[in-house]
Amino acid sequence: MAGTVVTTEITYPSSIKKVKFEWTSDASGDADGSTTAVFSGKLVQVTTVPDGVAAPTADYDVEVRDADGVDLLAGAGADRHTSNTEHITSASLGAVCASALTLVVANAGNATEGVVYVYIET
Repeated sequence: MAGTVVTTEITYPSSIKKVKFEWTSDASGDADGSTTAVFSGKLVQVTTVPDGVAAPTADYDVEVRDADGVDLLAGAGADRHTSNTEHITSASLGAVCASALTLVVANAGNATEGVVYVYIET
């Protein structure tokens, strides 16, 4: 069983949607969870924020998958920093078409935490 992910979908009065994934890894260093909402649009930025106290292991990995299991980050979420906030910009990101999103965290260490923000232009 993977750790937990709490999702918050935020809609702004603009063409940008923001999805916040708050995750906690299990003993194997993994976590996954999906949105309840369905999204369409171009991912323009993904930001990873490791927890300041329960920091993930160096070089932990994140993927944002669509309903078909495709990593919309195309591997750009690999090897995240243990303490620095990092950004992935639109040049490395894909698009989503009428799909829920699933965050998958791996190699993060036991009972670690972080947040991943996904910005989608509709």
